[in-house]
Amino acid sequence: MADTPQNPFEALFKQAQEMSQEWVKAVNPAMASFTPGTADKMWPTVPAEMLEAFMGKQFNPDGLEAKTRLLLTLLGLTIQGAIAEAQIRLTVRHAMEAGATSQEIAETIGLSALFGGVPAMNKAMELAKEAIDAEESQG
Repeated sequence: MADTPQNPFEALFKQAQEMSQEWVKAVNPAMASFTPGTADKMWPTVPAEMLEAFMGKQFNPDGLEAKTRLLLTLLGLTIQGAIAEAQIRLTVRHAMEAGATSQEIAETIGLSALFGGVPAMNKAMELAKEAIDAEESQG
């Protein structure tokens, strides 16, 4: 007797994953071990001077500096439910490069509990700690 049939959506999702893995291996074998959760490791940390030039007061001298913009970005990513894990780790790295302290990052994420809930805050804290620990171990 046949096994219980799979959920059709699960079966379709599994088939799409297998097809995409085969396609990626055929196009670029080096990407075979890529997972979306590690995408942030593929991006280098942008130097503070560039962050300030592109995200800071370059085009608006009376506006926000890069550090504040990155902390606001982190707040928004966390409020969304901390589902953008790679983006949160990358934003934490860039915020630190722009001069944010671990305390400022923690306070920013802590504030997000008011708007996005405690589970989102906890997940973002975990991701931020990973990013901070990785940065501190490298330099």
